[in-house]
Amino acid sequence: GHILDNTDAKVIVAANGGSDLIYIPDHDPGRLQQVVSFLTQQDYVGGIFVDDAFGAIPGTLPLSAINLVGSSVLPRPAIALNFKTFYTESKGLQSAVQIADSGLQEGQGMHGSLGRDNTFNNMAAMGPDFKRYFVDKSPVSNADIAPTLAAVMGLQLPSNGKLMGRVLQEALRGGPQRVPFERHATVSDGAKGRSTALFYQTASEQLYLDAACFGGAKDWKTCRQ
Repeated sequence: GHILDNTDAKVIVAANGGSDLIYIPDHDPGRLQQVVSFLTQQDYVGGIFVDDAFGAIPGTLPLSAINLVGSSVLPRPAIALNFKTFYTESKGLQSAVQIADSGLQEGQGMHGSLGRDNTFNNMAAMGPDFKRYFVDKSPVSNADIAPTLAAVMGLQLPSNGKLMGRVLQEALRGGPQRVPFERHATVSDGAKGRSTALFYQTASEQLYLDAACFGGAKDWKTCRQ
């Protein structure tokens, strides 16, 4: 936070691989609109999320939609920019090509975007407390690992906020066969016919982000693989 307090920079871009965090130190709404207007015209964009404090901006969704609004002591970005992901095969996440802001060269790999190739991956657990040969159809994330292992070991984890994950009861011996979950989609108002679309799931009051994309309906179909 101290760096932002002592800078004459008007816009700061923090490169983050498959996504970038953009800061506007003086919180100027006009400057934010300029940046957003520029981004909505770029072909590398896969979703634009703006700090809720700026209100509704056509073509964007609020940061709260992806749980980036909270009580963190870190400076909150004005914009979180998701880079575009596309696929060389119509049905094949392993054929994904991810645009990234990185010093790595093409082919060296990167992650950090809201492409489905990033968010739909493998997780496995084994041991006496877990079911054998069980395939979990409910959404799961890295945030669920710690509370699940704590439950197995009989530990109580301190809670600081709501983003703590959930215990994967359905994967444990004696647990239910499934945990109810729902799929959702949120689409922003358009900016010259282009919108940010966010696809996500909820289970046990936890949010699981699937994919984000930018453009029209044909683009949303591709990013929902």
